[in-house]
Amino acid sequence: MSQDSQHGKWTISSSDDDNDEVKPEPAKPPVSSLAVGSEARQSAAKNKLNPVKYETSPSLAGKRKKVASDSTGWALSDSDEDDGEVKGKSLSDLPKKAPPNPKTKKPKVESERPPSPHGRLYYIDEPDDFFESCLPPLNDTYRFYLNKVTGLEKKYNSGALHIRDILSPLFGTLKESVQFNYCFDIAWMVKQYPSEFRDRPVLIVHGDKREAKARLIQQAQPFPHVRFCQAKLDIAFGTHHTKMMLLWYEEGFRVIILTSNLIRADWYQKTQGMWMSPLYPRLPKESSASAGESPTFFKRDLLEYLASYRAPELEEWIQRIKEHDLSETRVYLVGSTPGRYVGSDMERWGHLRLRKLLYEHTNPIPGEERWPVIGQFSSIGSMGLDKSKWLAGEFQRTLTTLGKSSLRPDPPMHLLYPSVEDVRMSLEGYPAGGSLPYSIQTAQKQLWLHSYFHRWKAEATGRSHAMPHIKTYMRASPDFSQLAWFLVTSANLSKAAWGALEKNNTQMMVRSYELGVLYLPSAFISLGSGTFLTARLPTHMATSGFPPDHTHTRLV
Repeated sequence: MSQDSQHGKWTISSSDDDNDEVKPEPAKPPVSSLAVGSEARQSAAKNKLNPVKYETSPSLAGKRKKVASDSTGWALSDSDEDDGEVKGKSLSDLPKKAPPNPKTKKPKVESERPPSPHGRLYYIDEPDDFFESCLPPLNDTYRFYLNKVTGLEKKYNSGALHIRDILSPLFGTLKESVQFNYCFDIAWMVKQYPSEFRDRPVLIVHGDKREAKARLIQQAQPFPHVRFCQAKLDIAFGTHHTKMMLLWYEEGFRVIILTSNLIRADWYQKTQGMWMSPLYPRLPKESSASAGESPTFFKRDLLEYLASYRAPELEEWIQRIKEHDLSETRVYLVGSTPGRYVGSDMERWGHLRLRKLLYEHTNPIPGEERWPVIGQFSSIGSMGLDKSKWLAGEFQRTLTTLGKSSLRPDPPMHLLYPSVEDVRMSLEGYPAGGSLPYSIQTAQKQLWLHSYFHRWKAEATGRSHAMPHIKTYMRASPDFSQLAWFLVTSANLSKAAWGALEKNNTQMMVRSYELGVLYLPSAFISLGSGTFLTARLPTHMATSGFPPDHTHTRLV
């Protein structure tokens, strides 16, 4: 389905309403719909042990097919041929057509999409220096990094990280690790560890059930050092969507909170982001229970998040974290865990957790009614028949909170989501749409949402053609020279991820596990002001709201 509006033409793909992403399943032929969404994303994960090799032949993006291709995962249904009747005649009265000659060239149909200009070459041909590991600047205040992207000029990957960089011996001598995620390719993941660490114990925290769980376990059979922890998902349509690494070294401990799945397709031609903690040293023996806490109470909140899994497999990791000094952390943890919460527990998770932090640790800004709220994500859930049902009535109230002011201005809200043209022109071509699922059934019920949409631009970091799987939310000044706050997270635009109020606002219901980090100026004392001044921030942070100028988030 396509929708025209003042913000361009938007195509809506088919996927489950409340799922933020779509798990790898056997491909099924699409029926009279644009399958640019959910199936494409999973083709890489489906062939986990034998990744698809994309040839250098011309893109198939503009051709119509009846059955989805296993290699690209997307197709267009031929609706013009699906009519059961022709006006004035029955089907039996129509002359029989001769079978088409396969050598006959099919005439071009004007309504067909033009092919993607890039194809999939960069996806398989990494430059020689792509995997060169290098330490980020040791004085990096913000510790925010983008993923490396193939097919860009080398300068745009300066300061960016690949998964092999994250797991490199340059960051520490790895003893054990935990991988929290949504999609896994176990064989590919194991290969990303350096050879000297490749047999070190790895715990996989996942949300798969039944057949999907069996397939995941089967993937790990060749790797005896890989163990599993299944996250409890007791509420329908919930997912384990958190993306986090816990890395235990001989030298200490580190946390990575990121937006990438552990599949090859997420690490090469998409825009992704991560927060990497400092190397946390071990505390002296006999330290108090409160030792090693940060000004943002990151240690307490991380332990509380891990405890919410109620998983014996995580107990030893909880104990290890208690034994380390996390006092250098300057970000706040914002998580979601499934459940129904009342009283003060309502503010522990989801968007009410974000609201509480913004209420307690920010201050009102003169003219804040002109400071837009910006949300950027890769999936959209059901939000009701009009904006008052959740987006404006609940979520926007959280995002517009600044300090303890009783005033509630109604600033602009900009939602960044790639258009069809953005996807077509992307490095991956149309298959990139598989990482941007939006249920057609849901979209038909909330056409009002499209008035908020703005297209994806990331010129300062060269990533305008690397479709975003990153999720960011922020409050910016009208000229984008300042930020009141900034959040990078796994949470997409959905009630399942952020939670929704129930029972006359006396209960908060959250379906999914999510995790992100919040940057607040008050936690960075050296700033000397109540906002982040974007001109002083590292250029590599530009894609997600820290621009050296405002051009990268140009809203068109």
